[in-house]
Amino acid sequence: MANLRGNKVAQDSEEGAKRARKIPDSAPLIAVLILMIAYFSVASEYFLQVENFKNIFANAAVTGIVCIPSTFLIIAGQIDLSVGSAAAVSGMLLAQVVNAHGIVAGLLAVLLFGLAFGCFNGVIVTLIGVNSLITTLGGLGFLYGVALLIGNGQTVGMNNFEWLGTAQPLNIPLPIIIFAGLAVLGAITLRYTKFGRSIYAIGSNPNAARVVGIRSNRIIFQTFVLSAVASALAGAVLTSQLSAGSPNSGLGLELQVVTAIVLGGASLAGGRGSIFGTVLGLLIVGILNNGLILMDVPTFWQRIAQGLMLIVAVSFDSIRAKLNNTRA
Repeated sequence: MANLRGNKVAQDSEEGAKRARKIPDSAPLIAVLILMIAYFSVASEYFLQVENFKNIFANAAVTGIVCIPSTFLIIAGQIDLSVGSAAAVSGMLLAQVVNAHGIVAGLLAVLLFGLAFGCFNGVIVTLIGVNSLITTLGGLGFLYGVALLIGNGQTVGMNNFEWLGTAQPLNIPLPIIIFAGLAVLGAITLRYTKFGRSIYAIGSNPNAARVVGIRSNRIIFQTFVLSAVASALAGAVLTSQLSAGSPNSGLGLELQVVTAIVLGGASLAGGRGSIFGTVLGLLIVGILNNGLILMDVPTFWQRIAQGLMLIVAVSFDSIRAKLNNTRA
C-alpha cells in the first residue's frame, strides 16, 4: 500500500510538472498587463481613450527601438548602459547639423555617430576585453558630458523635422511603425537565423560556442554596433518629437530598457530571452508610467516605481535561476 501511495504521489507530481510546463512563460506578464489595464481604467476616466493608447504606444516605441538590439546583447550575456547618453548625443548632434546643413546631413551625422560609437564599444569589449558593464557605464558618463558640450549645456531648437516623431501614416504614429518593423525583424533574426542562434549559444555557454566554431567576438561586436545605431535612431525620434535637442532627453532610458527586457523573461546571465517577452515588458513599463501620470503621481514617485520594478524583475530572474539549478 505504501508503494502504491508513493507511486500515486509521484504520478501526481509528474502530471503537475507537465501542466506547469504547458503554461507559457508569457502568461504571468499578460496577466499583469490585464490587471494594470483594469486598475487604471477604474482609476482614471481618460485611460481607455484611443488617443491615450496612441500616446502609450508612441512613447513606448522610442524605448522599444533601443530594446530590440539590447535584448540581443543581454541574451548574449552582455549589457549596454550607454544607450540613454547615446540617444542624447544623437539628438543634440541632429539639431545642430539640421540647423546648419539640412535634414539629410543631420540624419547622416546621426548614423555615422551610431556606427562609430558602436564600433568603439565593440572594440573595448571584444578586443581589449573590458567588461561590458564597465565599458558602457563609462560611456554613459562620457557621452552625457559630450551632449552638454555640444549645446553648451543648453537645449538646441530645431525646425522642419517634426515628421519623424509626429507623422501618422494610416493614422498610426510613425515611431510605432518603426518599432513594430524592428520588433518583427528582431524576432525573425533570433528565431530563424544563424546569427540569432549564435547569440543564444554565446549567452548559454561561451566556451562551448567557441569550440563549435562560433565567432563570438565578431557577433558581440556587431550587436554593440546595432545597439548604438538603434540608440542614435531613438535619439533622433525623441528630438523630432520635441522639435529640439536636449542633453537630458535620454535620461533614464537605460533603466527603462533593462527593466523591460528583464521583465520580459531575459536573464542577465545570458542564454534566455525573446523579443515577444521584451515587448510585453515594455508595455508593462509604458502603461505603468502613463497610468501614474494620469493619476497625477509626482515624477519622483514614478522614478521610485521604475527602480522598484527593475529590482523585482531581477529578483525574479535570480529566484528562477536558483529553482532551475535545484531541479537540475
